[in-house]
Amino acid sequence: MAIQWFPGHMLETKEFLRQMIPSVDVVLEVLDARLPISSANPLLDKICKSVPRVKVLNKKDLADPNATTQWLTYFNEKFHGQCVAINGTNKTETWKTVDDAVKTINRNKARKARVMVAGIPNTGKSTIMNSLAGKKIAKTGNTPAITRHQQRAGLKNKIDVYDTPGILWPILENQSGACRLAASGAISDTAMDYAEVAHFTADYLLERYEAQLRERYRLKDPFPSTANELIEAIGTRRGCLKKGGILNWQKASEVLIRELRSGKIGRISLEFPRDHLTPSPE
Repeated sequence: MAIQWFPGHMLETKEFLRQMIPSVDVVLEVLDARLPISSANPLLDKICKSVPRVKVLNKKDLADPNATTQWLTYFNEKFHGQCVAINGTNKTETWKTVDDAVKTINRNKARKARVMVAGIPNTGKSTIMNSLAGKKIAKTGNTPAITRHQQRAGLKNKIDVYDTPGILWPILENQSGACRLAASGAISDTAMDYAEVAHFTADYLLERYEAQLRERYRLKDPFPSTANELIEAIGTRRGCLKKGGILNWQKASEVLIRELRSGKIGRISLEFPRDHLTPSPE
């Protein structure tokens, strides 16, 4: 099944962003450090093109540090240093990100700086807001699109930060990117097929993270060579069996995706810069 998810409130958020942008000084575009390209909303390129923007790779504690280093190099070269990687629960890192962003803008120092936090669902925008405020002002959780209304935090140094509901784009044409989004938790479970997303994810993990799979699931040789074999091995290890010892593929698929999202398999990145570079013509 094709993955598509654009509930009605996202259309409202899109219009809200269009209206608010003219009064904003700088935008913090929060991306998932595990999939920075797939979690970048192309709508923001259009809506925020007139406003300075900083790309924030959040959840770096869940991402492959080698991949994150490559992404920082990639984005900082492309956007002239306007990219940072943080853990949204770290108040020092989140505050420095906002403070550094404010220092780059030209404004009348007599008024407050207005910073907008934007991005797709479940990239940790609300967590960043709570860290900045030093208290819980926004709902957080593993379910995407928890935030439905704008949140505001008044910070020191005359800075106001505005959180916005997560927004995707109406048509997910790149289904590989959609599978990455689904695997990361950015798409509602009701809009995805766990077995399909798990198959996609298993293929990817077999190619790049064999050591982590061996350690997490205590897999020995002969090591699984296909996605189906890997999901079957994981399901067997986790007791995802029906009567007669038949594998419950749905439960086994859910185990893989949920343990990936939580970081239990290890620090995994679902894409590297090289995955998106166009090969040079021969």
